[in-house]
Amino acid sequence: MSADGAGLGARLREGDLSAAPATLNLLESTAPEEREQRAALLREVSPAALGREAPGHIIGVTGPPGVGKSTLLSALLRVWRERGQSVAMLAVDPSSRRSGGSLLGDRARIEFEPGDTAVFIRSTAAGDRLGGLAPATRAAAQALAAAFDVVVIETVGVGQAETEVAEVADTVTVVVQPGSGDMLQFFKAGIMEIPDVVVVTKADLGQLATRTRDELSAALRSLGPSASTPAGHVLAVSSLHPPQGIEELIAALEEHRAGIGLQQRRLRARRAGALADFTREHGERALHRLGGRRAAEAMLESQQPDLDAPAMAGILERAAGIEPEDA
Repeated sequence: MSADGAGLGARLREGDLSAAPATLNLLESTAPEEREQRAALLREVSPAALGREAPGHIIGVTGPPGVGKSTLLSALLRVWRERGQSVAMLAVDPSSRRSGGSLLGDRARIEFEPGDTAVFIRSTAAGDRLGGLAPATRAAAQALAAAFDVVVIETVGVGQAETEVAEVADTVTVVVQPGSGDMLQFFKAGIMEIPDVVVVTKADLGQLATRTRDELSAALRSLGPSASTPAGHVLAVSSLHPPQGIEELIAALEEHRAGIGLQQRRLRARRAGALADFTREHGERALHRLGGRRAAEAMLESQQPDLDAPAMAGILERAAGIEPEDA
């Protein structure tokens, strides 16, 4: 029996956090018969249904494996909950080649109270996409932002992870550790043009962490307008007890979100999601029938801004001559 997508969306719209597990189950389902239910869910949490953008703050957190992202998120989670904020965390892990499932299992690595109903944590497998988002992550983040105060997407910083999380998050945080050489690799890859906040972990190491923070700040200033991260949004933190810099990090995240054009950023995220869904489902050949990626992007830009991603993907399908039964 198909899930009631419209019912789940309405529950999220009303702030019912208990709808989160079923929402993720539906959005992660690849069953063709549930396609319309997935679309119905997202219609219910679209700006058109909400009358505004979903109020939750979508935060992307990325960085190399072993840098301490899960420990950092545990510390952030404690402060958010002390403030009474509800939190959903979507941890995108590499896939197991054997099972296809999540390999690292962040549910076990992020510390939280199992009985806390205002916290939802789900590990999802990235599938065959090295470092990229799991297929349902974009939609899940947008849906959960209707009910949760904070929605975190954690990715392993490999390959396309940084650019993909930048397409869906309101605020992107890149995590590095002091003296690791990550900074040089990020500059080579052009990744330092992506984050809105940069976090240097292990501030308890003292001078090494401080020097790394100062070097990053100076390097970002040298990038000029091409750097998305203000030099003041490079912070050194420690997640050990007592933690250092966590309150300042939350303040930087909130300051960034307050200063962006949220409607335009979310609109770009929905358009990127629609194009990604269309290409994943129908392939590059279908994209070529639209005149290529730029033509498809232009087509989406001409549509009304409060459409949800499935509705936008449907516009592309009709323009490409794909019938509903073929979709």
